[in-house]
Amino acid sequence: MNLNNNKNNSDFSDSKNIARGSFKETQIDDGFFVLTYQNDSKTTQIVEREIDSRFIQFHFCIKGSSEFIFNNGNYRLKIEEENSLLLYNPQRDLPIHLEVHPNSWLVSVLVSIKKFHGLFSQEADYITFLSEDNKDKKYYKDGKISPSMAIALNQIINYNLNNSIKSLYFKGKTLEILSLYFNRSEDADIEQCPFLVDETNVIKIRKAKDIIISRMAEPPTLQELSEEIGLSLKKLKEGFKQIYGDSVFSFLFDYKMEVARKLLESGNHNVNEVGLKVGYSTSSHFISAFKKKYGTTPKKYLMSLT
Repeated sequence: MNLNNNKNNSDFSDSKNIARGSFKETQIDDGFFVLTYQNDSKTTQIVEREIDSRFIQFHFCIKGSSEFIFNNGNYRLKIEEENSLLLYNPQRDLPIHLEVHPNSWLVSVLVSIKKFHGLFSQEADYITFLSEDNKDKKYYKDGKISPSMAIALNQIINYNLNNSIKSLYFKGKTLEILSLYFNRSEDADIEQCPFLVDETNVIKIRKAKDIIISRMAEPPTLQELSEEIGLSLKKLKEGFKQIYGDSVFSFLFDYKMEVARKLLESGNHNVNEVGLKVGYSTSSHFISAFKKKYGTTPKKYLMSLT
């Protein structure tokens, strides 16, 4: 199975200063993978994966936008926020060469055709591009991400449970996403949680998440946040938990600790400076929080890197 980093491909972009990143990859079964990528920087990043012709690719842009680049840069295909893209070509390998724009998040699901047939073996005719007439044809389809799909996709991006159950959790969420993707019923976009039927609420809760991240050093109170996004406190709490799998401030805590860890690794800031940047007025409070999250102090963590 060819699903490795492609580090030798030439850079098809005009810019010579674009950073390169890599997917976070989770194998959930034989021939079944979930890839996630978060570009929270201010620069475009290149992400690459070799994918052979046996795989069907589902790409979901949760935030921002990205561009797929094919044929040595001769063809580009843009995917915008809240949109999906299905790619399948049984005639040739279809490697991922992706320009991820600043502040963009993606989830990709890769399923071998053998595995995919197994998922729909009782309803083979339900999926049009698997029909006898189409099985050897390339297939491409773009579409919108429904609010119910967005919830499951965000739960994958923001996974923070025990690592030992990650594969099981991702498998459940991925099957949920594929079920919703292929659901043709009139109720396909209805949320599982009744108060989120209105897509406007989902947008407001995403805005709440962006607000607390942008002001992580001095975040608003929950009441202030609910007033700013125009959603009741109850709906904010319940909706945030539903989409991001955690309370507002637990989510913010994890985010701050991840930022702190990356700042420490950069080597450009001391412990006190990092603590201030993520909102701790005293180094002792920051050290205590860091230890709660990672089980070690910032100083010992830095020593472990050398």
